[in-house]
Amino acid sequence: MKKLLFGDKSFYISLVSLAMPIALQNFISSALNLVDTVMIGQLGEAEIAAVALANQIFFLLILFLFGISSGAGIFHAQFWGKGDVPNIRKVLGISLVGGISVALLFTIASLVIPRELMGLFSQDTRVIHMGSAYLRIVSLSFIMTAVSFCYSFTLRCTGKAGLPTYISFIALIANTLLNYVLIFGVLGFPSLGVEGAAIATVIARVVEMVLMLVIVYGRKLVPAASFKEMLDFDLSFVKRFLNTTTPVILNEILWSVGITMYTVAYGRMGTGVLASINIASTVERIALVLFMGMANACAVLVGNKIGEGDEKTAFLYAKRLIVLGPLTGIVMGGIVIGASDWILSIYKVSEVVYNDAKYILMIFGLLIAFKIFNMINVVGILRSGGDTTFCLIMDTAGIWLIAVPLAFIGGLVWSLPVYIVYLLVNLEEVFKIALGIPRFISGKWINNLVKHM
Repeated sequence: MKKLLFGDKSFYISLVSLAMPIALQNFISSALNLVDTVMIGQLGEAEIAAVALANQIFFLLILFLFGISSGAGIFHAQFWGKGDVPNIRKVLGISLVGGISVALLFTIASLVIPRELMGLFSQDTRVIHMGSAYLRIVSLSFIMTAVSFCYSFTLRCTGKAGLPTYISFIALIANTLLNYVLIFGVLGFPSLGVEGAAIATVIARVVEMVLMLVIVYGRKLVPAASFKEMLDFDLSFVKRFLNTTTPVILNEILWSVGITMYTVAYGRMGTGVLASINIASTVERIALVLFMGMANACAVLVGNKIGEGDEKTAFLYAKRLIVLGPLTGIVMGGIVIGASDWILSIYKVSEVVYNDAKYILMIFGLLIAFKIFNMINVVGILRSGGDTTFCLIMDTAGIWLIAVPLAFIGGLVWSLPVYIVYLLVNLEEVFKIALGIPRFISGKWINNLVKHM
């Protein structure tokens, strides 16, 4: 173990230089959501639930975009290892076409049928009304989010992981200030409540996208491609791309719909349950940002080595990270459990919501090492080697054969407390570990996708 984890200074320099900016960017994104939740939380539980449900639609979009961009990232990392910039720009073009198309569909649905979308999650008419108003406004940022997402992933895979972080930080500051002004009505502005939070989010996303494009093209970085460069691909190139990325996209779609089904189950359990889940989920996302950064850094490091043709080092890096992540996660789990009372004291919620959220966070703290193992194995290792079909089967089976049925049976049939339902749902992590470990050890996941491109 000592030999595996220590003695390779250059590896850790590369890991930190990649993982920390990505983790910080994810933290900023999660903090933006936390700012919304805390400020809206001052208005009441119904408002928290309304914003949480509307953000489920945005969360679905993000997972679609993540599927497209992380699929593209497999090629970005391997092409970067090979030193092939023209093909990186072609992959960026394909991901932009896909991302913008999906974002456009989400925008149209959110503008035309927002009440119907909210009605999938809750039967509370007040929550549906407020959530619909929030969703209509925030949907105007979806296409801009897609553009920022695609450029951000390309920058991460080509040695500029810090740049998207700085841009996201500026967007967070803008969102926080505008939230305060528009939600509560200060500096002469009207008090707009949840609609004010939505307007603030849209403006922040505009700032993020504009800054991204100005800096990328102003500095002539790798993603600074012309339309001709981005669209200069033929059918065979697209087919190679889709053969690898389609399972990733399907994986994220099926996984995201499964996550949404949890919310449907929780929503049927009551508005208080939704509030406690939303509060705990926000804390979870912040606790996991370091490890999401580690998983994405793993994907870049391992993908680069595979693209270079150095499969032995690729496997060594993967083995090192799949051990390091869960060990670090145990410490983070202890921090979450120890700080749960302090974290929850920020919110003005009922005692029932407070206690439910606390129990959920305690269970999360105990299970975090399992979550981190699967995150690094799937996102950072198996996908980086192009083993996307196996990931699709494993993830889909876990969520649809275990997690979703247990969410509905536990919450709506057995009427169990929400924290017990949460525990049942997370049994899928154990299932994925049982399948994931043998696959990792086999080495069958290592595939050089760009060798003949």
